[in-house]
Amino acid sequence: MATTGLERMATAEINRAGGRVRRPAGAEQIDIAYVRPTPSNGTPLVAIPGGPGMGSIVPYRSLRRRAVRDGVDILMMEHRGVGASRKTLSGNDIAMDAVTIGAVVDDLAAVLDHAGIERAVIYGTSYGTYLAQVFGVRHPDRVAAMVLDSPMLSAEGDVAVIRRFLRGLLLDGPSSLATAVRSLLSADLVPIAGLNHVVQVVYEFAGPTAAERLVRARLDGRGKLAWRRIAALGEIEVAGDGRRFIVEPDLVAGIAHGELGLSHNPDGLPFDPVSTYLRDDAPRFQGEPEDLPATLPAFDWPTAVISGDRDLRTPRPVADQVTELIPDAVLVPIADMAHSALDTHPLAALAVARAALDGTLHADGLSARIATLPRKGPSSLLGPLIRAGINLDLAVSGARQRIKAARG
Repeated sequence: MATTGLERMATAEINRAGGRVRRPAGAEQIDIAYVRPTPSNGTPLVAIPGGPGMGSIVPYRSLRRRAVRDGVDILMMEHRGVGASRKTLSGNDIAMDAVTIGAVVDDLAAVLDHAGIERAVIYGTSYGTYLAQVFGVRHPDRVAAMVLDSPMLSAEGDVAVIRRFLRGLLLDGPSSLATAVRSLLSADLVPIAGLNHVVQVVYEFAGPTAAERLVRARLDGRGKLAWRRIAALGEIEVAGDGRRFIVEPDLVAGIAHGELGLSHNPDGLPFDPVSTYLRDDAPRFQGEPEDLPATLPAFDWPTAVISGDRDLRTPRPVADQVTELIPDAVLVPIADMAHSALDTHPLAALAVARAALDGTLHADGLSARIATLPRKGPSSLLGPLIRAGINLDLAVSGARQRIKAARG
């Protein structure tokens, strides 16, 4: 198979500023790749992306550059089954049953050993928070502090909490947005799956006003192009193929569905978080590897729990539960932020990571400092692009309606 530009990019960075650790993978072996641009004698930051299936090496190059400029010793491991950690020594894709949460957590411990790291600040975002917490359960002596950004807590428990939250906010509540959504559902103009996805994406990235504007436009027969384009966003999450070295959901399906139950027990109603991940060939849910709600009270290190005000994937009630369970945890709310500071507000993510490294998570002023930071990173552009797309589509469709009325 020909080597791609992204593969060459990843290989060059691993050779220049990282390494590979040989690990068991069923009947075979695999080299787990990692990068650490500027090793130091201090406590490093270990950053774990979301997913399952998100690459670490290629997608987060700019994040690591920012960290280095801020004097942060950052390490990122490529998740087994993804990118530079996808192939066994024989050149075959790793078997799906060798890609488990337990194996990934032990990979991380082996990477820390290889890099000569005794303890680290473990930063996880989204699915990465689940890995971070399981790492804390199984390797507590390796954790100096922890940052849980947009956290997960439990498979079935989270689903129940998120369903209540989403439906209270977007469907059953008294807000004008919920009223518009109910009207759109009653009009039967869009499928439930499309409604779920479009409203949540626009709400998270462009805000509730933009979401309501698009919903009311659809009720008026306008905004179809913007709706279709937004509905197409995120299809990669359930497509099963993705893009090599960026996001590869296929080989981690045993984790996503078998261990985390992302497609387990859909209820078929609007704003069911399970509906996003439904696929015909999904592995059957077998159960979680750890009972995190029962084990988090034993965490004895400082922990920051980051939660965006507009996060609808792992919303505030889940973050509140995690904060309450960990004895030395502090909630770090971020206004007007969607899911995952690591992706949507990396400067805020690094500010919290720096506080964890410096031992100042509980000091006054952290939230105030974050509020002054500019929003940077690719995901931060999505909101303005969505609003611009809606504005353009509504302007064009409005002009067409006026022309049609004038002619009629």
